Amino acid sequence: MDFQTENMLNAIGQILAQDQEFPLNNTLLYAEVDFNWVSPSIFKDLGDHILYRSSYNNLTYPLLDLWALSDLDKRWSAIEYVIRNGRFDASFTYSEDLDPEEDRGDRRDRVVRKYFGDKPIRYPPFSDDDDDEDVFEL
Repeated sequence: MDFQTENMLNAIGQILAQDQEFPLNNTLLYAEVDFNWVSPSIFKDLGDHILYRSSYNNLTYPLLDLWALSDLDKRWSAIEYVIRNGRFDASFTYSEDLDPEEDRGDRRDRVVRKYFGDKPIRYPPFSDDDDDEDVFEL
């Protein structure tokens, strides 16, 4: 792993560590990335269940920068970044290894099960306050 990639991976870990509401240990970041597009999901293993955490907007550019560090013909499509026992491990999946027929949500759930087992995933409830954040006037 080259110096720039290692620095970007460390920076991503620092961003994940900003969530002080839940422990950093047993955190999984799964993200799919393409040109100007990032779909990050963060999960925390809390023992009897997995908690989905809203992804942080400040992950977008570090993930795009990390993706852009790869040679154009060797760019990965997904990253699995897991933190356990104070250390991170990152693995990359390339487009030829992704099933284009598999739903992204199903793929993400499969990755979560790979790391944390077949525990229920709890998503936060939608609040009425969230409605205004997704409305754009043209």
